[in-house]
Amino acid sequence: MINLILCGGSGTRLWPISRTLMPKQFAPLFDGSSLFRRTVKMNAAVCDKQYIVSNAEQYFLAKDQLEAEDIFSAKFLLEPVGRNTAPAIALACLSLDADDIVLVSPSDHVIRKQDAYRKVLARAKELALAGNLVTFGITPTAPETGYGYIEANGEKVLRFVEKPNRETAEKYLLAGNFYWNSGIFCFKVSTFLTELEKYSPEILQASREAFERATENGAIRIAREDMEAIPSDSIDYAVMEKSDKVMVVPSDIGWSDLGSFDALHGEYALDENGNNLNSKHLAVNTRNSLVMGSQRTIATIDLDEMLIVDTPDALLVAPLSSSQKAKKVVEPLNASGSDLTKVPQTVNRPWGSYSVLESSDRYKMKRIVVKPGKRLSLQKHLHRSEHWVVISGTATVTVGDKVFLVRPNESTYIPAGEVHRLQNEGKLPLVIVEIQVGEYTGEDDIIRVEDDFNRS
Repeated sequence: MINLILCGGSGTRLWPISRTLMPKQFAPLFDGSSLFRRTVKMNAAVCDKQYIVSNAEQYFLAKDQLEAEDIFSAKFLLEPVGRNTAPAIALACLSLDADDIVLVSPSDHVIRKQDAYRKVLARAKELALAGNLVTFGITPTAPETGYGYIEANGEKVLRFVEKPNRETAEKYLLAGNFYWNSGIFCFKVSTFLTELEKYSPEILQASREAFERATENGAIRIAREDMEAIPSDSIDYAVMEKSDKVMVVPSDIGWSDLGSFDALHGEYALDENGNNLNSKHLAVNTRNSLVMGSQRTIATIDLDEMLIVDTPDALLVAPLSSSQKAKKVVEPLNASGSDLTKVPQTVNRPWGSYSVLESSDRYKMKRIVVKPGKRLSLQKHLHRSEHWVVISGTATVTVGDKVFLVRPNESTYIPAGEVHRLQNEGKLPLVIVEIQVGEYTGEDDIIRVEDDFNRS
Protein backbone atom coordinates (compact mmCIF):
# COMPACT_ATOMS: atom_id res chain seq x y z
CA MET A 1 0.00 0.00 0.00
CA ILE A 2 1.23 3.48 -0.93
CA ASN A 3 0.73 6.40 1.45
CA LEU A 4 -0.17 9.45 -0.63
CA ILE A 5 0.40 12.44 1.66
CA LEU A 6 -1.18 15.76 0.70
CA CYS A 7 0.80 18.76 1.92
CA GLY A 8 -1.23 21.67 0.59
CA GLY A 9 -2.87 24.33 2.72
CA SER A 10 -1.49 27.18 4.79
CA GLY A 11 -3.33 26.66 8.08
CA THR A 12 -4.41 30.28 8.55
CA ARG A 13 -6.24 29.48 11.80
CA LEU A 14 -2.83 28.82 13.38
CA TRP A 15 -1.28 32.15 12.38
CA PRO A 16 1.29 33.48 13.31
CA ILE A 17 2.93 30.07 13.75
CA SER A 18 1.63 28.79 10.42
CA ARG A 19 2.68 30.76 7.32
CA THR A 20 2.82 30.13 3.57
CA LEU A 21 6.49 29.11 3.68
CA MET A 22 6.05 27.25 6.97
CA PRO A 23 2.46 25.93 7.07
CA LYS A 24 1.18 24.17 10.16
CA GLN A 25 1.98 20.67 8.88
CA PHE A 26 5.70 21.50 8.81
CA ALA A 27 5.92 23.75 11.88
CA PRO A 28 7.80 22.25 14.87
CA LEU A 29 4.75 22.07 17.16
CA PHE A 30 5.80 19.04 19.20
CA ASP A 31 9.29 19.31 20.70
CA GLY A 32 10.89 19.96 17.33
CA SER A 33 8.72 17.47 15.47
CA SER A 34 5.92 18.39 13.06
CA LEU A 35 2.52 17.04 12.08
CA PHE A 36 4.01 16.01 8.74
CA ARG A 37 6.76 14.00 10.41
CA ARG A 38 4.26 12.35 12.75
CA THR A 39 2.04 11.43 9.78
CA VAL A 40 4.95 9.96 7.87
CA LYS A 41 6.21 7.99 10.87
CA MET A 42 2.78 6.60 11.68
CA ASN A 43 1.95 5.50 8.14
CA ALA A 44 5.45 4.20 7.35
CA ALA A 45 4.71 1.40 9.80
CA VAL A 46 1.69 0.23 7.75
CA CYS A 47 2.50 1.33 4.18
CA ASP A 48 5.21 0.18 1.78
CA LYS A 49 6.01 3.55 0.18
CA GLN A 50 5.54 7.28 0.68
CA TYR A 51 4.33 9.58 -2.10
CA ILE A 52 4.29 13.28 -1.29
CA VAL A 53 2.19 15.82 -3.17
CA SER A 54 3.50 19.22 -2.24
CA ASN A 55 3.74 22.82 -3.30
CA ALA A 56 6.98 23.33 -5.18
CA GLU A 57 8.14 25.87 -2.57
CA GLN A 58 7.88 23.26 0.19
CA TYR A 59 9.72 20.48 -1.64
CA PHE A 60 13.03 20.75 0.16
CA LEU A 61 11.36 21.41 3.51
CA ALA A 62 9.40 18.16 3.16
CA LYS A 63 12.49 16.33 1.95
CA ASP A 64 14.52 17.48 4.98
CA GLN A 65 11.81 16.33 7.37
CA LEU A 66 11.57 12.95 5.65
CA GLU A 67 15.31 12.49 6.00
CA ALA A 68 14.97 13.29 9.72
CA GLU A 69 12.77 10.17 9.85
CA ASP A 70 15.38 8.18 7.87
CA ILE A 71 13.18 8.06 4.76
CA PHE A 72 15.16 8.75 1.59
CA SER A 73 13.14 7.01 -1.13
CA ALA A 74 9.84 8.91 -1.08
CA LYS A 75 8.34 9.94 -4.40
CA PHE A 76 7.41 13.59 -4.95
CA LEU A 77 4.92 15.37 -7.18
CA LEU A 78 5.22 19.16 -7.09
CA GLU A 79 2.36 21.55 -7.80
CA PRO A 80 3.26 25.11 -8.79
CA VAL A 81 -0.20 26.21 -7.68
CA GLY A 82 -2.88 24.40 -5.70
CA ARG A 83 -6.05 23.16 -7.43
CA ASN A 84 -7.62 21.34 -4.48
CA THR A 85 -7.49 17.64 -3.65
CA ALA A 86 -9.09 15.97 -6.71
CA PRO A 87 -6.39 17.13 -9.19
CA ALA A 88 -3.61 16.45 -6.68
CA ILE A 89 -4.76 12.87 -6.20
CA ALA A 90 -5.44 12.37 -9.91
CA LEU A 91 -1.95 13.51 -10.94
CA ALA A 92 -0.34 11.20 -8.39
CA CYS A 93 -2.49 8.22 -9.43
CA LEU A 94 -1.57 8.72 -13.10
CA SER A 95 2.02 7.86 -12.19
CA LEU A 96 1.09 4.65 -10.35
CA ASP A 97 0.07 1.15 -11.42
CA ALA A 98 -3.63 0.48 -11.85
CA ASP A 99 -3.66 -2.21 -9.13
CA ASP A 100 -1.83 -0.12 -6.51
CA ILE A 101 -3.73 0.49 -3.28
CA VAL A 102 -3.44 4.11 -2.16
CA LEU A 103 -3.97 5.52 1.32
CA VAL A 104 -4.63 9.24 0.93
CA SER A 105 -3.92 11.16 4.10
CA PRO A 106 -3.65 14.83 5.02
CA SER A 107 -0.36 15.85 6.57
CA ASP A 108 -1.78 18.05 9.32
CA HIS A 109 -3.97 15.72 11.38
CA VAL A 110 -3.42 13.84 14.64
CA ILE A 111 -4.33 10.21 15.27
CA ARG A 112 -3.80 9.16 18.90
CA LYS A 113 -5.07 5.54 18.93
CA GLN A 114 -2.50 3.66 16.88
CA ASP A 115 -3.86 0.15 17.43
CA ALA A 116 -7.38 1.19 16.47
CA TYR A 117 -5.98 2.94 13.41
CA ARG A 118 -4.26 -0.26 12.24
CA LYS A 119 -7.54 -2.19 12.53
CA VAL A 120 -9.63 0.29 10.53
CA LEU A 121 -6.84 0.53 7.96
CA ALA A 122 -6.90 -3.24 7.47
CA ARG A 123 -10.66 -3.13 6.90
CA ALA A 124 -10.32 -0.21 4.50
CA LYS A 125 -7.78 -2.16 2.47
CA GLU A 126 -10.19 -5.11 2.20
CA LEU A 127 -12.95 -2.84 0.91
CA ALA A 128 -10.57 -1.10 -1.51
CA LEU A 129 -9.40 -4.43 -2.96
CA ALA A 130 -13.08 -5.25 -3.60
CA GLY A 131 -13.35 -2.18 -5.84
CA ASN A 132 -14.72 0.41 -3.42
CA LEU A 133 -13.78 4.00 -2.68
CA VAL A 134 -13.27 4.03 1.07
CA THR A 135 -13.47 6.96 3.44
CA PHE A 136 -12.75 6.99 7.17
CA GLY A 137 -15.67 8.29 9.22
CA ILE A 138 -14.63 9.60 12.61
CA THR A 139 -16.94 8.62 15.46
CA PRO A 140 -18.16 12.01 16.75
CA THR A 141 -17.63 12.94 20.38
CA ALA A 142 -19.44 16.29 20.31
CA PRO A 143 -21.92 18.25 18.12
CA GLU A 144 -19.08 19.77 16.12
CA THR A 145 -20.10 22.42 13.58
CA GLY A 146 -16.68 22.82 11.98
CA TYR A 147 -16.65 19.43 10.20
CA GLY A 148 -18.54 17.91 7.30
CA TYR A 149 -20.49 14.73 8.13
CA ILE A 150 -21.08 11.33 6.51
CA GLU A 151 -24.41 9.54 6.93
CA ALA A 152 -24.09 5.77 6.67
CA ASN A 153 -26.05 2.55 6.82
CA GLY A 154 -23.45 0.22 8.27
CA GLU A 155 -20.45 0.70 5.97
CA LYS A 156 -22.51 1.97 3.03
CA VAL A 157 -22.36 5.73 2.58
CA LEU A 158 -25.81 7.28 2.16
CA ARG A 159 -24.75 10.90 1.75
CA PHE A 160 -22.17 13.54 2.57
CA VAL A 161 -23.42 16.54 4.56
CA GLU A 162 -21.96 20.06 4.68
CA LYS A 163 -20.95 21.64 7.99
CA PRO A 164 -24.19 21.81 10.00
CA ASN A 165 -25.51 24.33 12.49
CA ARG A 166 -25.46 23.48 16.19
CA GLU A 167 -29.00 22.10 16.34
CA THR A 168 -28.45 19.82 13.37
CA ALA A 169 -25.07 18.64 14.70
CA GLU A 170 -26.76 17.64 17.97
CA LYS A 171 -29.29 15.54 16.02
CA TYR A 172 -26.48 13.86 14.10
CA LEU A 173 -24.70 12.99 17.35
CA LEU A 174 -27.85 11.40 18.81
CA ALA A 175 -28.67 9.48 15.60
CA GLY A 176 -25.54 7.35 15.87
CA ASN A 177 -25.02 6.80 12.13
CA PHE A 178 -23.32 10.09 11.31
CA TYR A 179 -19.54 10.48 11.23
CA TRP A 180 -17.09 13.34 10.85
CA ASN A 181 -15.49 13.45 7.41
CA SER A 182 -11.78 12.91 8.10
CA GLY A 183 -10.43 13.58 4.62
CA ILE A 184 -8.65 10.20 4.71
CA PHE A 185 -9.34 7.81 1.81
CA CYS A 186 -8.29 4.40 0.56
CA PHE A 187 -8.83 2.90 -2.89
CA LYS A 188 -7.33 1.07 -5.83
CA VAL A 189 -5.82 3.45 -8.41
CA SER A 190 -7.95 2.03 -11.23
CA THR A 191 -11.15 2.45 -9.19
CA PHE A 192 -10.48 6.10 -8.47
CA LEU A 193 -9.52 7.00 -12.04
CA THR A 194 -12.55 5.16 -13.45
CA GLU A 195 -14.93 6.97 -11.11
CA LEU A 196 -13.21 10.32 -11.73
CA GLU A 197 -13.63 9.83 -15.48
CA LYS A 198 -17.29 9.01 -14.97
CA TYR A 199 -18.19 11.97 -12.75
CA SER A 200 -15.55 14.65 -13.43
CA PRO A 201 -14.05 13.85 -16.84
CA GLU A 202 -12.79 17.40 -17.37
CA ILE A 203 -10.54 17.09 -14.31
CA LEU A 204 -9.12 13.76 -15.44
CA GLN A 205 -8.52 14.94 -19.01
CA ALA A 206 -6.75 18.14 -17.93
CA SER A 207 -4.73 16.18 -15.37
CA ARG A 208 -3.65 13.67 -18.04
CA GLU A 209 -2.51 16.47 -20.32
CA ALA A 210 -0.60 18.14 -17.49
CA PHE A 211 1.01 14.86 -16.44
CA GLU A 212 2.10 14.03 -20.00
CA ARG A 213 3.94 17.36 -20.21
CA ALA A 214 5.45 17.11 -16.73
CA THR A 215 9.19 16.96 -16.20
CA GLU A 216 11.02 14.72 -13.75
CA ASN A 217 14.27 15.67 -12.08
CA GLY A 218 14.23 14.19 -8.59
CA ALA A 219 10.49 14.92 -8.51
CA ILE A 220 7.58 15.07 -10.95
CA ARG A 221 7.08 18.77 -11.73
CA ILE A 222 3.87 20.07 -13.27
CA ALA A 223 4.12 23.23 -15.40
CA ARG A 224 2.25 26.22 -13.99
CA GLU A 225 0.13 26.81 -17.08
CA ASP A 226 -0.87 23.13 -17.16
CA MET A 227 -1.75 23.12 -13.47
CA GLU A 228 -3.84 26.26 -13.82
CA ALA A 229 -5.77 24.63 -16.68
CA ILE A 230 -7.06 21.85 -14.38
CA PRO A 231 -10.49 22.62 -12.85
CA SER A 232 -10.20 23.11 -9.10
CA ASP A 233 -12.32 20.76 -6.99
CA SER A 234 -12.17 18.58 -3.91
CA ILE A 235 -12.25 14.80 -4.08
CA ASP A 236 -15.54 14.96 -2.15
CA TYR A 237 -17.34 17.08 -4.75
CA ALA A 238 -15.61 15.58 -7.79
CA VAL A 239 -16.11 11.89 -6.96
CA MET A 240 -17.12 10.81 -3.47
CA GLU A 241 -20.52 12.52 -3.30
CA LYS A 242 -21.47 11.16 -6.75
CA SER A 243 -20.14 7.61 -6.87
CA ASP A 244 -22.17 4.55 -5.84
CA LYS A 245 -19.00 2.73 -4.81
CA VAL A 246 -18.29 4.71 -1.65
CA MET A 247 -17.94 2.88 1.66
CA VAL A 248 -17.09 4.22 5.10
CA VAL A 249 -15.11 2.59 7.87
CA PRO A 250 -16.34 3.89 11.25
CA SER A 251 -13.18 5.02 13.02
CA ASP A 252 -12.71 5.71 16.72
CA ILE A 253 -9.00 6.50 16.36
CA GLY A 254 -8.47 9.64 18.45
CA TRP A 255 -8.50 11.90 15.39
CA SER A 256 -8.17 15.69 15.32
CA ASP A 257 -7.49 18.05 12.44
CA LEU A 258 -5.84 20.59 14.79
CA GLY A 259 -7.66 23.35 12.98
CA SER A 260 -7.39 25.85 15.81
CA PHE A 261 -5.30 26.76 18.82
CA ASP A 262 -7.89 25.42 21.26
CA ALA A 263 -7.59 22.01 19.55
CA LEU A 264 -3.80 22.29 19.77
CA HIS A 265 -4.09 23.10 23.48
CA GLY A 266 -5.66 19.68 23.99
CA GLU A 267 -2.60 17.95 22.48
CA TYR A 268 -0.08 19.37 24.96
CA ALA A 269 0.90 18.23 28.43
CA LEU A 270 -0.66 20.61 30.95
CA ASP A 271 0.36 21.81 34.39
CA GLU A 272 -1.87 21.57 37.47
CA ASN A 273 -3.68 24.75 36.38
CA GLY A 274 -4.45 23.57 32.84
CA ASN A 275 -1.75 25.64 31.12
CA ASN A 276 0.57 24.11 28.52
CA LEU A 277 4.08 23.47 29.82
CA ASN A 278 6.39 26.27 28.67
CA SER A 279 9.62 27.17 30.43
CA LYS A 280 9.31 30.75 29.13
CA HIS A 281 5.87 31.25 30.68
CA LEU A 282 5.76 32.85 34.15
CA ALA A 283 2.19 32.24 35.28
CA VAL A 284 0.60 34.10 38.20
CA ASN A 285 -2.97 32.99 38.86
CA THR A 286 -3.29 31.88 35.24
CA ARG A 287 -5.46 28.91 34.29
CA ASN A 288 -6.49 26.87 31.25
CA SER A 289 -4.40 28.97 28.88
CA LEU A 290 -2.19 28.30 25.87
CA VAL A 291 0.98 30.39 25.92
CA MET A 292 3.41 29.81 23.03
CA GLY A 293 6.75 31.53 22.66
CA SER A 294 10.35 30.44 23.13
CA GLN A 295 12.55 33.53 22.91
CA ARG A 296 11.53 35.84 25.74
CA THR A 297 9.80 35.40 29.08
CA ILE A 298 6.02 35.80 28.92
CA ALA A 299 4.47 36.78 32.26
CA THR A 300 0.72 36.49 32.76
CA ILE A 301 -1.41 37.57 35.73
CA ASP A 302 -5.04 36.69 36.53
CA LEU A 303 -5.83 35.12 33.18
CA ASP A 304 -8.24 32.29 32.38
CA GLU A 305 -8.71 30.49 29.05
CA MET A 306 -6.47 32.85 27.11
CA LEU A 307 -4.30 32.41 24.04
CA ILE A 308 -0.91 34.11 23.66
CA VAL A 309 1.30 33.31 20.68
CA ASP A 310 4.59 35.21 20.62
CA THR A 311 6.83 35.04 17.54
CA PRO A 312 9.77 37.31 16.67
CA ASP A 313 7.67 39.43 14.31
CA ALA A 314 4.06 39.02 15.45
CA LEU A 315 2.06 38.68 18.69
CA LEU A 316 -1.44 37.17 18.92
CA VAL A 317 -3.58 37.61 22.05
CA ALA A 318 -7.17 36.37 22.27
CA PRO A 319 -9.59 34.35 24.38
CA LEU A 320 -8.84 30.69 23.71
CA SER A 321 -12.48 30.20 22.69
CA SER A 322 -11.98 32.74 19.86
CA SER A 323 -8.85 31.09 18.49
CA GLN A 324 -10.56 29.95 15.27
CA LYS A 325 -10.89 33.62 14.33
CA ALA A 326 -7.11 33.92 13.87
CA LYS A 327 -7.68 33.51 10.15
CA LYS A 328 -9.57 36.83 10.18
CA VAL A 329 -6.28 38.56 10.97
CA VAL A 330 -4.72 37.01 7.88
CA GLU A 331 -7.20 38.62 5.45
CA PRO A 332 -6.28 42.29 6.11
CA LEU A 333 -2.59 41.40 6.29
CA ASN A 334 -2.79 39.78 2.86
CA ALA A 335 -4.74 42.74 1.53
CA SER A 336 -1.98 45.10 2.69
CA GLY A 337 0.73 43.04 1.00
CA SER A 338 2.39 42.14 4.30
CA ASP A 339 4.92 39.30 4.44
CA LEU A 340 3.69 38.39 7.93
CA THR A 341 1.37 35.73 6.51
CA LYS A 342 3.93 34.32 4.13
CA VAL A 343 7.44 34.34 5.57
CA PRO A 344 8.42 33.02 9.03
CA GLN A 345 11.45 34.40 10.81
CA THR A 346 13.46 31.34 9.77
CA VAL A 347 13.04 30.19 6.17
CA ASN A 348 14.29 26.77 5.08
CA ARG A 349 16.16 26.45 1.81
CA PRO A 350 17.60 23.34 0.13
CA TRP A 351 21.10 24.54 1.06
CA GLY A 352 20.24 25.44 4.69
CA SER A 353 18.22 28.30 6.16
CA TYR A 354 18.13 32.02 6.82
CA SER A 355 16.62 34.10 9.62
CA VAL A 356 15.75 37.78 9.28
CA LEU A 357 17.30 39.55 12.27
CA GLU A 358 16.24 43.07 11.37
CA SER A 359 14.55 44.73 8.43
CA SER A 360 13.74 48.34 7.61
CA ASP A 361 13.61 50.70 4.66
CA ARG A 362 16.66 50.18 2.42
CA TYR A 363 18.38 47.53 4.56
CA LYS A 364 17.94 43.99 5.91
CA MET A 365 20.08 41.85 8.21
CA LYS A 366 20.05 38.02 8.01
CA ARG A 367 21.65 35.08 9.77
CA ILE A 368 22.45 32.49 7.08
CA VAL A 369 23.32 28.84 7.78
CA VAL A 370 24.75 26.73 4.92
CA LYS A 371 24.87 22.96 5.34
CA PRO A 372 28.20 21.15 4.80
CA GLY A 373 28.77 20.41 1.12
CA LYS A 374 26.01 22.77 -0.04
CA ARG A 375 26.10 26.02 -1.98
CA LEU A 376 23.68 28.76 -2.90
CA SER A 377 22.87 29.53 -6.52
CA LEU A 378 25.24 31.55 -8.68
CA GLN A 379 23.20 34.76 -8.69
CA LYS A 380 23.06 38.53 -8.81
CA HIS A 381 20.84 41.30 -7.44
CA LEU A 382 19.83 44.43 -9.29
CA HIS A 383 18.79 46.60 -6.36
CA ARG A 384 21.01 45.73 -3.40
CA SER A 385 24.58 45.24 -2.31
CA GLU A 386 25.55 42.69 0.34
CA HIS A 387 28.10 42.49 3.13
CA TRP A 388 28.98 39.04 4.48
CA VAL A 389 30.60 38.43 7.88
CA VAL A 390 31.57 34.84 8.72
CA ILE A 391 30.63 33.80 12.27
CA SER A 392 31.68 30.14 12.14
CA GLY A 393 32.91 27.73 9.50
CA THR A 394 34.77 28.70 6.34
CA ALA A 395 33.04 30.26 3.34
CA THR A 396 34.10 29.67 -0.25
CA VAL A 397 33.03 32.88 -1.99
CA THR A 398 32.69 33.59 -5.69
CA VAL A 399 32.50 37.24 -6.76
CA GLY A 400 32.74 37.78 -10.49
CA ASP A 401 35.80 35.87 -11.69
CA LYS A 402 37.36 35.59 -8.22
CA VAL A 403 37.04 32.60 -5.87
CA PHE A 404 38.41 32.97 -2.33
CA LEU A 405 37.99 31.82 1.29
CA VAL A 406 36.47 33.89 4.08
CA ARG A 407 37.09 32.67 7.64
CA PRO A 408 35.55 33.55 11.04
CA ASN A 409 35.73 37.27 11.88
CA GLU A 410 36.49 38.08 8.23
CA SER A 411 34.12 39.76 5.79
CA THR A 412 33.55 40.49 2.12
CA TYR A 413 31.44 42.80 -0.03
CA ILE A 414 29.28 42.04 -3.08
CA PRO A 415 28.29 45.09 -5.18
CA ALA A 416 24.84 45.29 -6.76
CA GLY A 417 24.77 43.59 -10.17
CA GLU A 418 27.84 41.41 -9.49
CA VAL A 419 27.51 37.65 -10.02
CA HIS A 420 28.31 35.81 -6.78
CA ARG A 421 27.94 32.57 -4.85
CA LEU A 422 28.31 31.34 -1.26
CA GLN A 423 29.53 27.77 -0.67
CA ASN A 424 30.38 25.56 2.29
CA GLU A 425 33.08 23.04 1.38
CA GLY A 426 33.73 22.17 5.03
CA LYS A 427 32.44 19.48 7.40
CA LEU A 428 30.63 21.87 9.76
CA PRO A 429 27.72 24.28 9.17
CA LEU A 430 28.74 27.67 7.82
CA VAL A 431 27.15 30.60 9.66
CA ILE A 432 27.32 34.14 8.32
CA VAL A 433 25.61 37.47 8.95
CA GLU A 434 24.46 39.15 5.76
CA ILE A 435 23.70 42.86 5.61
CA GLN A 436 21.72 43.93 2.55
CA VAL A 437 21.70 47.61 1.57
CA GLY A 438 19.76 49.05 -1.35
CA GLU A 439 16.58 50.57 -2.65
CA TYR A 440 14.83 47.17 -2.59
CA THR A 441 15.65 44.09 -0.47
CA GLY A 442 12.79 41.74 -1.41
CA GLU A 443 13.43 38.02 -1.90
CA ASP A 444 12.37 38.22 -5.55
CA ASP A 445 15.38 40.39 -6.43
CA ILE A 446 17.37 37.29 -7.38
CA ILE A 447 18.56 36.46 -10.89
CA ARG A 448 19.88 32.89 -10.83
CA VAL A 449 22.60 32.10 -13.34
CA GLU A 450 23.18 28.53 -12.14
CA ASP A 451 21.50 26.47 -9.43
CA ASP A 452 22.13 22.99 -7.99
CA PHE A 453 18.44 22.62 -7.14
CA ASN A 454 16.93 23.55 -10.52
CA ARG A 455 15.17 26.67 -9.24
CA SER A 456 14.31 29.41 -11.67
